Amino acid sequence: MTAPQAHIASPAASFARPALVREEVYLHLRAAILGGEYLPGERLSEALLGVRLGVSRTPIREALMRLTQDGLIDAEANKGVRVRRLELREVRETYVVREELDGLAAALAADAHTDADAALLKAALETLERTPQGGARQTPLDLAFHRCVAAASHNAVLLSLCGDLEVRVALIKHLSPSSNTSPQTAEQHRAILEAVLRRDPDAARAAARQHVRTFAALVIRQMQPDHPRLAQGEQP
Repeated sequence: MTAPQAHIASPAASFARPALVREEVYLHLRAAILGGEYLPGERLSEALLGVRLGVSRTPIREALMRLTQDGLIDAEANKGVRVRRLELREVRETYVVREELDGLAAALAADAHTDADAALLKAALETLERTPQGGARQTPLDLAFHRCVAAASHNAVLLSLCGDLEVRVALIKHLSPSSNTSPQTAEQHRAILEAVLRRDPDAARAAARQHVRTFAALVIRQMQPDHPRLAQGEQP
């Protein structure tokens, strides 16, 4: 099985050398990992990242330290750093927690959402539905829709917890991007939205929980050693 190779590409058009280099390098790399530009298990080279972003190794090194603290990358002595790859046990535990948080967020959003929230939710889902299913492009939009649901709850503590969990969820989604292609996904997103908009907290909670359970089952199945995707030599 071939190990993931260091990622290098042409200089990112979205990155411009700012005054606060340290912070911007950190934010840029964080967004790149969450967006699937760097995949779980992929090695990150300080030298190559410095060349790509046009900065010295110092802000790169500091950003990688912060990303390690965020749980986005793993650092090993004499082996460098890699984007974190969650084990199957962590995936299961993550979705147990996500089912509870997403269910609560949807229920609270059904009661607390404003007209402005409703407009944002509709726009987020419409954008997601217009995007071709599967691959890294859809994952940030999927996360954005669920983030809008949590924001519509108007519960700051819940929103913070959902934000913390989103890091793990993003890494999981990038492990199995084809899970987004399930025909149930669009139907379940629409069911969540409709229940929230008609202010039915019980239905919203049930729809959100069912969505998480469905997606968790797909991801966990794809991570099994006997899955065809892995049998063909793809990393879990």
